[in-house]
Amino acid sequence: MRTTAPRSRARRTLAGAGAAAVLLAGALTGCGPGGPGAEGERGAQAAPRWNTAPASIAAVGDSITRGFDACSVLADCPEVSWATGNDPAVRSLAARLLGEAEAPARSWNLAVTGSRMADVPAQLSQAAAYKPDLVTVMVGSNDACRPTASSMTPVAEFRAGFETALSGLRASTPGTQVYVSSVPDLQRLWEQGKDDPMVRRIWSLGICQSMLADPLSAGSGAQARREQVRARVVEYNEVLREVCAKDTLCRYDGGAVFQYPFSTDQLSRWDWFHPGKDGQARLAELAHRQVTAAQPPR
Repeated sequence: MRTTAPRSRARRTLAGAGAAAVLLAGALTGCGPGGPGAEGERGAQAAPRWNTAPASIAAVGDSITRGFDACSVLADCPEVSWATGNDPAVRSLAARLLGEAEAPARSWNLAVTGSRMADVPAQLSQAAAYKPDLVTVMVGSNDACRPTASSMTPVAEFRAGFETALSGLRASTPGTQVYVSSVPDLQRLWEQGKDDPMVRRIWSLGICQSMLADPLSAGSGAQARREQVRARVVEYNEVLREVCAKDTLCRYDGGAVFQYPFSTDQLSRWDWFHPGKDGQARLAELAHRQVTAAQPPR
């Protein structure tokens, strides 16, 4: 009897060691009791997936999303907003996703004319109260359109504002999706309108002087200023892309708005700067294409 117990203990020890070896091998190869890659599959399934048919929408941003100067001079016109408007000529993102009958009750336009990135955290905080399935963000034009190029929002400040805005939204509504529009190409705006005397007169009233001041000047200083503003817009868009890429439920438009070849046909007839109805419709079309795509733009 005295020799049996030690042998039994030895067998149990060897069996335990064997089981541990099997478990260790499974951990190293990714195989376990649930079959090959079971943990990896469960992890992939647990990751949130982009919903191409959100049931409610909130919009934040600046005057573009408010439809400023699209219907009358110096006035917001949210009914033609690319994001939440109800004008059938525009067919807003909300109308396309929710249907014209349902959109008014399940979409909210929280954008404010004149806003910059520094204002977006507060706007997203407001949006979170509605617990929307999707929030659209279009901001940055006012950060670049300043009285002078030197007064544009620094890139680091722009980044910090967007990061704060997204983290605040995530803390309140972790499941809300975010669609982020790129900042439009302001240099193309200058190129499209600079040769029209009436457009130049309107711009001279103080519209986006960092880009549009002295529109016919070919001097090195004017050219350098315009290039500086365009470069800053490119940097803003890179910030939007990078910050958004870190959030599974954030989708950047891939530069679609920045790259869109708009003409004066898409601009407001009151200021030749903001989108008119046709421009708002084009923005809605671009956003709908990106939001409903199975995969994000590359």
